[in-house]
Amino acid sequence: MTNRITSVTVSENVLGAFLRDRRMRLDPAVFGFQVGRRRTPGLRREEVAQRANISPTWYTWLEQGRGGAPSAHVLDRIAAGLMLTEPERDHLHILAFGHPPEARYREPEGISPRLQRVLDAMPFSPAILRTATWDVVAWNKAATVILTDYAKLPKDKRNILRLIFSDERVRAAQDDWRNVARYVVGAFRADAMRAGAGVEIQLLVDELSASSPEFKALWDDNEVTGMRDGIKRLHHPLLGAIELEFSTFAVEGRSDLNMLVYSPANEAVMERFQAVIGAAGR
Repeated sequence: MTNRITSVTVSENVLGAFLRDRRMRLDPAVFGFQVGRRRTPGLRREEVAQRANISPTWYTWLEQGRGGAPSAHVLDRIAAGLMLTEPERDHLHILAFGHPPEARYREPEGISPRLQRVLDAMPFSPAILRTATWDVVAWNKAATVILTDYAKLPKDKRNILRLIFSDERVRAAQDDWRNVARYVVGAFRADAMRAGAGVEIQLLVDELSASSPEFKALWDDNEVTGMRDGIKRLHHPLLGAIELEFSTFAVEGRSDLNMLVYSPANEAVMERFQAVIGAAGR
């Protein structure tokens, strides 16, 4: 009976097993600890506790499945002490609490060449990468021809909400600007809050509320919508009225980004796209 209980206890302590595994993968010399004689590889428990600024006894109990669950803040300190990656940190929180950590917004990092190649591999589908605050940080050739040539805009103007509410060309291109604006504001609110970008949201909201009474009225309505897929109708200076399908995709490993891809809604629009985008590339 005793052996059975011990076996269950060990197998159920998945949090402790994960912490122990990650601790034993670390090289003490990298962190300035004396290597000397060690019974097991990796950092000692007290060394992890030192790096996380917590009690060695409490950390030992945590690995052993004793002492109760830690707070999210303490778990983040342990994650930092163990040099966990973002997916590993998320996994640590799931093991401890049954859900991922609360979202915390981070300034977006640069775009990798691989991500840019994904965009460029869609020659006739305008595609962009946007942040949680709807700044456009990457795009393909089709997007410059059909949507906006973002390279010609100052970096701080490459924001979808600023373009919708401040750029007359973008406003005139919308088939139904008021409904588009309402939809965009509701979807932006949902995305930004989900990403934990409270301060960053407020700065942009204050700016747009001061410059656009229409934005302020829509923001004050507190509508929340999702922007996953749908139809977009535009008035293009070369193509005339066009209809696009759009889909939004999460970027794996980059919680700060979403990919938005537009595709011609029918063969006729595709043929027109090919002609105008091809001509722009020559």
